[in-house]
Amino acid sequence: MRYSPLRNTTILTIFGMFFFLNPVVAQIPPGYYDGATGTGATLKTQLYNIIKGHTVISYDGLYNCYKTTDDVDNAGTYVWDIYSDIPGPAPEPYLYTFNRQCGTYNSEGDCYNREHSFPQSWFGGGSPMKSDLFHVIPTDGYVNNRRSNYAYGEVKNASWTSLNGSKVGSSDVPGYNGTVFEPIDEYKGDLARSYFYMVTRYENLIKNWETPMLNKTTYPGFTAWALTMLLKWHNDDPVSQKEIDRNNAVYTYQHNRNPFVDHPEYVNMIWGGGSSLAEEPEAHVTEFSGSTISLQWTDATGGQLPDAYLIRMSSVSFDDIATPNDGIEVIDDLQNRNVLYGVQKAAFGNLTTGQTYYFKIFPYTGSGTAINFKTTGALQISQVAK
Repeated sequence: MRYSPLRNTTILTIFGMFFFLNPVVAQIPPGYYDGATGTGATLKTQLYNIIKGHTVISYDGLYNCYKTTDDVDNAGTYVWDIYSDIPGPAPEPYLYTFNRQCGTYNSEGDCYNREHSFPQSWFGGGSPMKSDLFHVIPTDGYVNNRRSNYAYGEVKNASWTSLNGSKVGSSDVPGYNGTVFEPIDEYKGDLARSYFYMVTRYENLIKNWETPMLNKTTYPGFTAWALTMLLKWHNDDPVSQKEIDRNNAVYTYQHNRNPFVDHPEYVNMIWGGGSSLAEEPEAHVTEFSGSTISLQWTDATGGQLPDAYLIRMSSVSFDDIATPNDGIEVIDDLQNRNVLYGVQKAAFGNLTTGQTYYFKIFPYTGSGTAINFKTTGALQISQVAK
């Protein structure tokens, strides 16, 4: 259950008054998602075109927005802070009225401020990301500070734990060994869907962002470890009424929506899930011999592997490599550099010394469907010919 008894009681008590004072509650506008068709990268870009160009709120203006987007009792009294909330019968360790903005703080419970759940340092503090309500949320200032700009993750050994059980510590997520911040289970799905929003709303910018959770591509956008974890969080913690209400409230300010709250099924339609993750190339080793680059990779285990792999190369960028269809005619020549291999290695020769080359490795079955429809995306490698 997503609401504590305190919040349930308060909401029921004032519901009639709230409805009277707020007769118009934002919902999904008719036809809003009519342009969202297909799957994979195609659907992601269609959603980008729907939600881009939102009305930008000033950074200082966020505090006023929080009175409706992150309100415990729908009366503009208490801040809903996911870093302090304890769902269920346990009392909250502290509650903030909206006028208790930081200032200075020495411990939990002193004041609240604006938490960039997707840290500012990852995108250089630029606009409109800096004040996008879908990821900038009100949280306790001290916990916000302890979170720092660490990636979200699951903690193996906690070095610090907040009063509601959020943790900082060493990562227990396969594929990442840095320090991470782990929110409580109740909000993991919320945060995963905000990250799916970020890589969709800003898919034209994310290739320039510096973060351990993204891989500088428009699609899939995420590193393999982050995507696997976020898909799990999304599936384990379904959309709550809190998220629905917040999505509607944010829409009244920004005039765009988080598609993954309105349509949770879009997540798996775009990024896959379940056993399809096992079909993605997982790791690689590269070797050089003169002007030849040799690639070698391994597969994840746990699912049926593709029949072969299609490797595409570019000397321009990753984004210059178009996603192929699974049933295309495969060619191997110096002009197109499309190579089909039935084993997990390939070599490209006659390259220009000192030139950087970009490679994408796609699972290939010859089915005639788009490759990214069945995987989380292509493995990417960038190497300089020696």
